[in-house]
Amino acid sequence: MATYGYVRISSVDQNEDRQNIAMSDLKIPSVHIYTDKQSGKDFQRPAYQALIKKLRPGDLLYIKSIDRLGRNYEAIQNQWRLLTKERGVDIAVIDMPLLDTRIHKDLIGTFMSDIVLQILSFVSQTERDSIKQRQAEGIAAAKARGVQFGRPSQKVPENFGDLAKQWKRGKLTAKELMERTELTKSTLYRRLREQPPMAQK
Repeated sequence: MATYGYVRISSVDQNEDRQNIAMSDLKIPSVHIYTDKQSGKDFQRPAYQALIKKLRPGDLLYIKSIDRLGRNYEAIQNQWRLLTKERGVDIAVIDMPLLDTRIHKDLIGTFMSDIVLQILSFVSQTERDSIKQRQAEGIAAAKARGVQFGRPSQKVPENFGDLAKQWKRGKLTAKELMERTELTKSTLYRRLREQPPMAQK
């Protein structure tokens, strides 16, 4: 039997130290700890996929809390079933001792574990949904205040029309036009397309 640990944080600016300390306290070898820096909306994560390929019947997998496993109610249920029923792997959730498949093998224990798993999976997804809603509301409120998102639009110089005519007549190269206007290539060509056609002489 081998012991593994799975660590997940949602983004690179979050800190996984709390989870790693818990794994270290359990004396899990560092080579057996798999870490993803990715959303828990599904299980298409590189480290997790590598981990489940390593797991064998009788192995033990530790996770700090159920939301580190995932944030989608149905996906958590399906993945738990895949690991414990189909793969024969034991799972222990450090923050919830009731979710330890090694010690709840009887019918009542399994029933209680299933209920706890469903409740925590539900809470995990609702937390994710709440976070997404708060983010959307925050963005909407910021936009209402006039906050601009994304790259700031580049302003064209006042003489851009004259410079564009010179470029169309071959008096300026595209490189020279970029240098004079200080526009990026993509912005320059977009602005050129917006210019009215030159009158035919």
